[in-house]
Amino acid sequence: MQASENWRHDTDSEGAKMILGVEKKNLRPAFLLGVLAIFLFALAVQAQTTIKDLPPPPPKWKPKPTPTPKQEAPEVISDVIKTTSNLVMVPVSVTDQQGQAVQGLKVPDFRLEEEGKQQEITGIGDPQQVPLAIALLFDVSSSTSQKGFFASQQNAAATFLKLVMKPNDRAAIFTITDKPTMIQPLASAETSAAKMLTIPAATSPVPTAFYDTVSAAAKYLTDSAPSNYRRVIVVLTDGDDNNSEIIRESALAEYDALLRTKGTPADNVTPNPSGAVSASATRAALQHQKAVAAVQKAVQQADVIFYAVNPGGPSIRLNRIAMRAEKGMEAIAEITGGTAFVPESDLDLERVFRQVAAELRGQYLLQYYGDSSAPQGQFRRIQVAVPARADVRVRARQGYYPKKQQD
Repeated sequence: MQASENWRHDTDSEGAKMILGVEKKNLRPAFLLGVLAIFLFALAVQAQTTIKDLPPPPPKWKPKPTPTPKQEAPEVISDVIKTTSNLVMVPVSVTDQQGQAVQGLKVPDFRLEEEGKQQEITGIGDPQQVPLAIALLFDVSSSTSQKGFFASQQNAAATFLKLVMKPNDRAAIFTITDKPTMIQPLASAETSAAKMLTIPAATSPVPTAFYDTVSAAAKYLTDSAPSNYRRVIVVLTDGDDNNSEIIRESALAEYDALLRTKGTPADNVTPNPSGAVSASATRAALQHQKAVAAVQKAVQQADVIFYAVNPGGPSIRLNRIAMRAEKGMEAIAEITGGTAFVPESDLDLERVFRQVAAELRGQYLLQYYGDSSAPQGQFRRIQVAVPARADVRVRARQGYYPKKQQD
């Protein structure tokens, strides 16, 4: 019995060892996993404890708002500030006793005065670099078209445009008839010259509105030519005006007065035809003087240089009316710094036009700042001289009208 119990005990012990060994083998991975879990848990607890022990993060930085400056009462501005720049350009032609251009002069050689006060010349522009805007006025009225060389006038004018104009230059063409007529707006030399050659001569008597046409051309250049262009009017006419508005109104008024005089009985009064003619001629001369003055103002306001070429020839000196017309064109040319020519014949036209072209390309362009405080519309007289050269002739515009200042 005891032996049996001992065997069982031994058997159980061996079984238990076997089972325990198996269990130990089976429990080892689980044990290791458990230990690992406990380790990780401990780390987590420690991390949480460490995080809890850390101080809170600083608040996010925000820029401080810029304080709004204290609003002050706005300053009351009584006057609008305007630009004071009043740059004036003065084309100047300097010729010797033979009429040849004098070149090589510098700023110190010139003296320029405005209203008697010497001005500082800021520079001399290069005429080759300043483009031209030309208005060519061509007389097709009976007074010129019947001279017998209309085609020569056309060819000479067309040649002039091709000769004087550069690629950036522009020319417009007006015909002088009973009213101003623009037949070609500002265009290139090729276009304007070609148009010139297509103008037909008058086939019947046509009135002449010379003054109105010059004024219309000046206004056109003011409105259409760029501000940095030199503006030039060249007329091919005898200047004998009989149909501009101021002349026409005067003639009608004189005719009405004559009719009234003839219709009124004149008791014991002896007619004096010569006296009537003299009075009529005087009134006509005064009207033409007024017309010339109006044209002078128009071309000066437009900053135009005026040139006249009279195809009438030397014979105009034998006619009082023709000479009055020529003197009027000379007065317009002189005040702008241009000149008036009377060619000897149609063969001389080309030479005259070449002289005009050479003058336009050889002018000195004096620049200075005029009196910016001068009232708009008030004519400012200027005078240019070359003091060190008594042997030269100086031609320049005699004044200008200040332009409106920009705000």
